[in-house]
Formats: sequence, structure tokens, C-alpha cells
Amino acid sequence: MKINVETGKIENVKTDAAILPVFEDEKPGRIAERVDKALGGTIQKLIKRGDFKPKVGTAALIYPEGKIAAERLILAGLGKRADVTLDRLRQAAGKAAPYARMSGARNFAFVTDGFGLDPQESAQALTEGSVLGLYRFLKYKTDEENDRKKEVEEITFLTEAASLVRTMQKGVSTGEVIAGATVMARDMVNHPSADMTPTVIAGIARDIAKKHKLRLQVLEKKQMQRLGMGALLGVASGSAQPPKFIILEYRGGGKKPFIALVGKTVTFDSGGISLKPPENMDRMKDDMSGGAAVLGAIRNAAALRLPLNVVGLLPATENMPGGSAYKPGDVLTTLSGQTIEIISTDAEGRLILSDALAYACTYKPAVIVDIATLTGSCRVALGQEATGMLGTDEKLKQKMREAGEKAGERVWEMPLWEGYYDLIKSDIADMKNTGGRDGGVITAAALLSKFVQKYPWVHLDIAATAWTDKDRPYTPKGAAGIGVRLLTQFLRDFKS
Repeated sequence: MKINVETGKIENVKTDAAILPVFEDEKPGRIAERVDKALGGTIQKLIKRGDFKPKVGTAALIYPEGKIAAERLILAGLGKRADVTLDRLRQAAGKAAPYARMSGARNFAFVTDGFGLDPQESAQALTEGSVLGLYRFLKYKTDEENDRKKEVEEITFLTEAASLVRTMQKGVSTGEVIAGATVMARDMVNHPSADMTPTVIAGIARDIAKKHKLRLQVLEKKQMQRLGMGALLGVASGSAQPPKFIILEYRGGGKKPFIALVGKTVTFDSGGISLKPPENMDRMKDDMSGGAAVLGAIRNAAALRLPLNVVGLLPATENMPGGSAYKPGDVLTTLSGQTIEIISTDAEGRLILSDALAYACTYKPAVIVDIATLTGSCRVALGQEATGMLGTDEKLKQKMREAGEKAGERVWEMPLWEGYYDLIKSDIADMKNTGGRDGGVITAAALLSKFVQKYPWVHLDIAATAWTDKDRPYTPKGAAGIGVRLLTQFLRDFKS
């Protein structure tokens, strides 16, 4: 798909569809008023009759019948002008772009003037919204051949200010990079687990490393045994798929300390011996969403040439039952030497992360961030609107909070008070891997905090946000690719 920035008046642009953003609570702006006049007042009639309410994420189709050059006009709701944000632009584009495709458009032109926001950031947001809104996963569809031919081939972002073109082109380029990595993460998570094994993920990391000249090391089972990664190997013990510990390094920051990103990468989670209920178990292919987000973020760091050193660590395995599987009551010795009593084999994410976090400390990093589909409790607490955040460093948490607001992937902090640690005390080991239902998000993070030593650390629980059960403005039903844009924004803003 080709994305351009051009100058011109929207009513004069010959295109399959012209997309015109409309605010909810005011008379039409200069451009909308001009277009409405050309259409004989059709836009205002639609709004006054209530046939179109320009709330965020709404759209309406008008056929201009030759009154303007475009074959179709799509109105994209932006809500109240006073409330406009970059994420509202993403939402408007994410709704309007697939709406244009559904109407039969193979190209469209999007009006970008009049938002009152930074033009480069606006162009980036509109690019992300358009690309991500158009996303579809059709690989396994055998009857969708015609749909594959109905993709949007070209997007034009239109401005009437020639002086803004170069600035907007920079925003478009950034948006394409970030959206592309998010699409990669969505594809990874949407694949069936049989086609997205630890070995396959290691291959994807290898492709990223080759393209962007990154350093890659993939530890095999014997290497993990020599290092003492007993927690990761314990989780992997019931699976026929060999585990991989993937280490991907981007070195763009000279002598700066590394930023360590750790992503939970359980390619299928059956629950192990503590078998999950069959309902929704098919969704457990999404338990590698954290690893996919880390790969996407490092790919973006390299593509955007950020002046940072970043290491991505992916402990990749399945969690399966079987004769050789680890069991409730077992005690696993982690890479750090600390021991964990197994209460439930379905609390496996914190086990593999314990070894990965301990390995991250060998880099003496500036910060450690882990991202994981860790607890169902997070959805109970926050729903699907926010990612749970816990951590040990106030400045780091604030940076992540600000990155979430910018990227449209918001985080919400939960406490990590001393009292919660009592819930993971074990009678026979240093700790146990679950503290029960009460405070499940927090006790899982409490365990992780035992492995980060003195380094500033943030934990992101994306169990509720990695997958969406319904279509959202720029996130179709299925894998959300959550975390790629959040981590990328965090890295772009990071100052050591």
C-alpha cells in the first residue's frame, strides 16, 4: 500500500473516496463548509436530521454525484473539538479507512487540516489508524479470494499548506514503521499455535536481526540447563516443542546502558497439569503476545534508528501436560538460585519470566520492562480498556504512563505493597508461584519483583488488552498487537 502527502483542495481531488473529518459541537470548519456548499448543504442536513452524529469512531457515506471530484465522500466523526487528541485521529482514520474499503474504494484522500495538533504527530496518528484499521488476517481463509483483491492500494493525506508537506511526510514514514511492526505482532498472535512455535518465533527474530543488522543469540535446551534456567525448563518439560531463549540486541546508543525488554512468549498455554477449562482455550495461542510486542518494539527501534541500546529477551515455550510435565508440589530452582514451589502449573508465565528477568540483570540495564499476558485477574480489575502496570521506580512508571497516553495504549498503576508479598510465602521454598485469587495481578508482580535486583523495573500485564472480543476503531476483532506502540513510544521518549 502506497501512502502519499499532497497539497490541494479536497473537492478537486479525483479519488475513489474523500474522507472529511467532522467535529460534533460546532458549525463546519472552513474546508467542511466549502465542501458542504458544493454538495448543496447535504452534510448539515444529515447532521440536523440525526442521520449522522459526528461522535468519535462514527462514519457516514455520501455519493456526491459529480458535485465534487471524488466518487464518494466519507464523513469521519471526531467528537468535540475541545477533546480532540492524537488517539481520536487514530480512531477516526481507523473507522473511516475500512469503511472506504467496504464501500468499494481502492484509494482515498484524507483531509488533514484543522485539527489544531502538531502536523507531524497528526500525520503519524492518521497513518497508524488507517493501516491498523485496514488490517485483516486472511491466511487461513479459502473462500476470501475476492476479498483479498479488494484491498486499499493507495492513501493520500491532503493538506492545503504546501509548507507542511515535508513535515507530514516524516510523520507518515514513522507511522508506517510503527504500524508495520504492530501488524507483524498481530499476525504472530493470530496464527494457530501449531504454526507459531518457539522455533518459528526464533526464525522471525532471525529475520528481523538479518534485516536490521542486530545481534541475535538463541539458547537451546542444553544451554539453558548449563545456565540453570530451571523455571523455564520446568514449564517446557511437558511439551514436544523445544523451548528457545531468544536474545535480540539493538546497539544504537554507543556506550549507553541497555534498556531490557522482556516478553512472555508461551506459544500455547493449556494450563499444564492444572488444565484450563475447555471454554476459550483456543484463545491461549495469544499467550506469546508479550514476546511479539518486544520483537515489534526492537524492530521499530532499529528502523527508526533510535540512539539507544535495547535488548529483547523472549523465553519461548509451550505449557503442556504430559508424562514429563512439571507438577503441582514440585520445587523449581531459577537462574537466580531462588526456589519456587509450584501450586498451579497454570501460573507459568511468572516462572519463565523469573529466569528472563534474572538474565536481564546480567546486562546491568538502565531499566527493565516486562510485558506479559500474565493474569486473568487483570481483566476483572480493569476490563479491556487499560493495561495493568506495577513497578519499583516512580520515574519509570511515569514515563510509561505518558507513553501510553501518547500511543493510545493506556496503562493503569496498581499497588505493590509489602503486605501482598505474604501471599506468596512458601513453607518449603523461597516463594510459591501463586497467592490465590485475591490480588492476583499484584501477587504475580510481587513474585517477578524478586528477580530484578536493584534495577528500575516496570511490569505490564496485557492479559486483558492483547486480544479484543469485538471490533474497535483501529483494532479489528482478534489480536490487538498491544504493546508495540506503547514500548516504541517509551523508547522514543527515553532519556537515560
